[in-house]
Amino acid sequence: MTSAYSSYSGCRQYREDLAVVLEKRGQLGATGSTGVQFDKIRSYFNHPGFAQANVDAVLDGYAALAERGGDGAAARLVFVTHSIPDTMEAASRVAMATYSEQHLDLARVIVAEVSARLGHDVAWDLAYCSRSGPPSQPWLEPDVNDHLEALAGDGVRDVVLAPIGFISDHMEVAYDLDTEALETAGELGMTAVRAGTVSTREPFVRGLVDLLLERAALARGEDVAQATVGDLPPFRSVCAPGCCLRRDGEPSGVPALCSTDLYS
Repeated sequence: MTSAYSSYSGCRQYREDLAVVLEKRGQLGATGSTGVQFDKIRSYFNHPGFAQANVDAVLDGYAALAERGGDGAAARLVFVTHSIPDTMEAASRVAMATYSEQHLDLARVIVAEVSARLGHDVAWDLAYCSRSGPPSQPWLEPDVNDHLEALAGDGVRDVVLAPIGFISDHMEVAYDLDTEALETAGELGMTAVRAGTVSTREPFVRGLVDLLLERAALARGEDVAQATVGDLPPFRSVCAPGCCLRRDGEPSGVPALCSTDLYS
């Protein structure tokens, strides 16, 4: 999946879309695939390769901030991810930790390593971007632009934005962060840089290879040491019934592949 985190939009929706493909081909049976076999790796937010690639990206961000005359010792590290509705956040808990808790677990790992490498403690926060839907529907907050305003009000003048919710520099990153957020920071008199995504950084790519080998070994019934960082366990590659519905409640009845129960 192109999301490292477990949630409806980050995992289950992909699995529903895969089921649609087989359904259109007439290859979706009562218990799963009767044609092309789809499989997936586990949610990999706490895999060492993903974490290390983000550490390297953040350190590069601090170096870029220094080149622009920013004060790295006083800079605030703001992790940014895609916001989701509060109901989807609550429903994501079935996967062992909510969407936001997964991000916070990874953020603490990154901050510990970055602080050690920089030689000083790094102050940090988690903010969100890209919310949509009606204004009446609560989504995870704070919005990154609102958060920058709050930081400026507290006297923060230097910021590194780290898009840990995304794996590539796609258009949401380019617009929500490189355009909107950096413009907001400029208007507030801040020196701000955006750290890179994991993209094709070697630790991330090597980690994906390891995750594929891990999944293949599990499929063969072998005992596998599933590498993780942080406090959360490795997530499932074959999802449990009811995993990451759009909101809390009864099973949706919508087919989703890579699960122990196609219709839960």
